[in-house]
Amino acid sequence: MAATGSEKQGADESAKAFYVSTPIYYVNDAPHLGHAYTTVAGDVLTRWHRQRGEKVWYLTGTDEHGQKIMRTAEANGVTPQEWCDKLVEEAWRPLWEHLEIANDDFIRTTEKRHTDRVQEFVQDLYDKGEIYKGGYEGPYCVGCEEYKLPGELLDGEGAYEGQKLCPIHKKPVELLSEENYFFKLSEYGDKLLEHYAANPGFIQPESARNEVVNFVKQGLQDLSISRSTFDWGVKVPWDDKHVIYVWVDALLNYATAVGYNENPAKFDGTFPANVHLVGKDILRFHAVIWPAMLMAQGLPLPGKVAANGWLMVGGEKMSKSNLTGIKPQDLTSHFGVDAYRWYFLRAIAFGQDGSFSWEDFTARYTSELANDYGNLASRVAAMVGKYFGGALPAAAADGPAEAAVHEGLAKAVATADAKIGDDLDFQGGILAVFDFVKQVNGYITEQEPWKVAKDESEQGKARLATILYTAAESLRAVAVLLNSVMPDTSQKLWDSLGAEASLGALADQRVQDAGAWGQLPAGSTVTKGAVLFPRLEEPKKA
Repeated sequence: MAATGSEKQGADESAKAFYVSTPIYYVNDAPHLGHAYTTVAGDVLTRWHRQRGEKVWYLTGTDEHGQKIMRTAEANGVTPQEWCDKLVEEAWRPLWEHLEIANDDFIRTTEKRHTDRVQEFVQDLYDKGEIYKGGYEGPYCVGCEEYKLPGELLDGEGAYEGQKLCPIHKKPVELLSEENYFFKLSEYGDKLLEHYAANPGFIQPESARNEVVNFVKQGLQDLSISRSTFDWGVKVPWDDKHVIYVWVDALLNYATAVGYNENPAKFDGTFPANVHLVGKDILRFHAVIWPAMLMAQGLPLPGKVAANGWLMVGGEKMSKSNLTGIKPQDLTSHFGVDAYRWYFLRAIAFGQDGSFSWEDFTARYTSELANDYGNLASRVAAMVGKYFGGALPAAAADGPAEAAVHEGLAKAVATADAKIGDDLDFQGGILAVFDFVKQVNGYITEQEPWKVAKDESEQGKARLATILYTAAESLRAVAVLLNSVMPDTSQKLWDSLGAEASLGALADQRVQDAGAWGQLPAGSTVTKGAVLFPRLEEPKKA
């Protein structure tokens, strides 16, 4: 696994960590592209902030309690714990390692460090009078682990004729009636609206914010925070006939993983999260229930809840339940891990729904990665080898063309840093870098170094040296800017430019300093390594 935040040198250890979380994923099945999309986005964001020189904490993990997990385990003839252990160790952890996810922690909700703290948190709310006992009857979706409002349900057709369906899973809901404990969520509507108004960036994108605001304005109902019809969950500490509602259990991972009620120094230096990355179908839990729970406990609220859209295949949300699930390994085995990481953030605007197809991936890989980026690196290394024996020459004849490249790089750095590091606009940041790659390709085409090389005068040699230095120095900066997105490829390019020997490790290069011109020293040994983006074989469709 790649270097974690704790291994990054130069960060201010006394500063609060830039804390990013993914949802903790249900382990009822193996991960698909949708899970990987959110996790890669979080990885790129935290790698970027590490390369800003910041202290970073990146959390992911698995949600292992609830009725859905219990039923899945029963269907597979094992205990819920055995099912969770198998999925985590054979599917979830290996995939994140395969995708070069540099998470600092992996929390499982069945771990004692979590379950003990959950009981303490809920007990404290109960002691404060925030929780009371009552009864509830209503439509319940096991897939969502959530009671639904009647107005949200869909009318079933065909095999589901006459039944009410969950709008997300398109499966019949169950009418449940049970005695539960309730959290006084209804008392927090005005406080939540005040927070949304005072912090307009708290929920992103804007469309998601509007949806949540409108939902809260309609009035909140108290939240059932326990279940008594099954026992796979964290026991309610004052009444062991109940288990804590899986979403209350799950949301608390963002606190328990960073030392809540256990490690005050770590907790104070990390909590709350700067960014919670979530799927839009679980936005209300994170933007309504979670902040209300924190308010009730007197804890600070997260900086931002950012909802990504759905990945679509054939017009349907990608999930196992509708059979559009695709294994990430199906794509990485064909395109490579770095190209996989790049493609989804490049092709789909974060926060919006996006469609995936083999054809689109292939076209973008060939055009942007292989032809624009990979070919540029290959051409520059080949020409430095051919004309200067592999020793990077010094620039001695800068002119207006080089000034334009310098300006283009400065613009790319500023744009990418703002969009990726601050705005979560991964697509916009990546495009800014690739616009610069196109500019450098255009520069080489216009300057025609292969023709300049025929001029053996001192002026001609100086001009050739300047062109090739400009191209190589541009690639140095590109390697830094794309390191968070494509770490393996960036390292290969860094090594081929001889930068490791002269500038040090790529991971220590600050992204905001990438535009300072002239960092790659003349005399660096430039080598033509393996092709960064090999030619694709005929794709095999999943």
